[in-house]
Amino acid sequence: MSSILTNTSAMVALQTLKGINSNLATTQSEISTGKSVGSAKDNAAVWAISKVMESDVKGFKGISDSLALGESTVAVARQASETITDLLTEMKGKIVAAQESNVDRVKIQDDIVALRDQIKSVVGAAQFNGLNLIEGMDSVSVLSSLDRQSDGSVNASQIVVSRQDLTMTDGSLGTGAGLTDLSTNVQSTSTTLSATAIRDDGAGTPADISLAGDFSGDSLSFNIGGTTVSFAVGDLSATNTTAAQTIADAINAAQIEGITVANNAGTLEFSSTRDFDQTTISVTQGGASSGTLGAGSVTLDQRAETFTFSNVTVNEGDGYQFALSNGVTATYVASNGDTMEDVVKGLKVAIDSENNADLTTKVSKNGSDQWIIEIANDNATDATVTITANDDVNGNAVQTGGLSGLDNIDVTNDAGASAALDNIETMIQTSIEAAAQFGSVASRIETQASFISNLTDSMKAGIGSLVDADMEEASARLQALQTQQQLGIQALSIANQQPQNILSLFR
Repeated sequence: MSSILTNTSAMVALQTLKGINSNLATTQSEISTGKSVGSAKDNAAVWAISKVMESDVKGFKGISDSLALGESTVAVARQASETITDLLTEMKGKIVAAQESNVDRVKIQDDIVALRDQIKSVVGAAQFNGLNLIEGMDSVSVLSSLDRQSDGSVNASQIVVSRQDLTMTDGSLGTGAGLTDLSTNVQSTSTTLSATAIRDDGAGTPADISLAGDFSGDSLSFNIGGTTVSFAVGDLSATNTTAAQTIADAINAAQIEGITVANNAGTLEFSSTRDFDQTTISVTQGGASSGTLGAGSVTLDQRAETFTFSNVTVNEGDGYQFALSNGVTATYVASNGDTMEDVVKGLKVAIDSENNADLTTKVSKNGSDQWIIEIANDNATDATVTITANDDVNGNAVQTGGLSGLDNIDVTNDAGASAALDNIETMIQTSIEAAAQFGSVASRIETQASFISNLTDSMKAGIGSLVDADMEEASARLQALQTQQQLGIQALSIANQQPQNILSLFR
């Protein structure tokens, strides 16, 4: 049925043309913007996902900048640590040369001071954008990633860079409570450094060998810490006191380092001023063996007192202090990551830094794998040692710098040169460990930076696959739609002529 009021064909043609125009507009938009989803109305779900991913990409760009800054800062610290290691190694050569007494130690000391000042300069200059990783103790965090969870929340990941303090700062105890386990940590917290020779084995047994009877037909051989003093048959008197005096005179004439012997009415009384060595004295009897020895072997203890530290956990800010009655005070305050080895070696350096020629120290491990520090007193007056230790609960402790004591090295005397040789090894190891730590962190940052770069590229590709237009398809579709548009216009024009055709029926 034909009607002049309702042109169904025109309506269909118009709707078709509108659809074509809409598709054409969409295709033209894709071509002009390059996106198939340019706004939320195009595809709300895809648009929302793409925007979240775009925000993550923007965040990872900031992370890349953070990693680049961190990598540069760590690189400066690593290079500084390596330079300090080289300078300390050069200083060690000077200290080794100073072990000889016939060298110009004053000139060597001048060279050491110059190297020390250069190390101070390196430490002060080793900063990037105001951040110095070889000064101070606080750790530094480098933003390394943003981790999006399934619920949409985002967590930041950090690479923690531990500072490696290579300053020469002396430690200072905090005002926190004393360490409750001090008596466990240090097995002797108060003792006296003897100024006199040692006469026993450390357990109270005197190092005495008594002689009784006739030794004129006997041969005797004394082994004193590896040195042998022998007496053939006929060398000794039949009288025990005279024989004892002959033995004492011969042993003393042998000038065995740190060992002397006295004759007390036929009893040989041995004494030792050896700082760090126990001495075993044994005697072998031959010949007629008519004389009687009170003991075949005795032991002399070392003169140094031993302080044994248990292998307990050391917390940041824990401070240990040795206070001696001769005015020497040595303090070590632990940094983050320190062990009891660091504490003991740090205390040794602190004691040696006092440059007291009467005190000699030694650090080692005992048979129970515990660190010990031994202190010997060569003064004519006894010195009392008292150990205290505090935690840093109040946060006012000053932690000991990794090269503390370096500015007090003095090789102008025998004691100072010997102590410097021990301590420079500890300092070199400290700087080597610092450089190694920074090298490890630098490698982690570099790996993370490469990963973030690749991840960002992958995310950009993912976003593109979601919202980017397929330009080849869009081009082909554009041509088809333009053709359809022309045909739609023609169809609409034909449909609009139908009422005119009906009018012709009435002419």
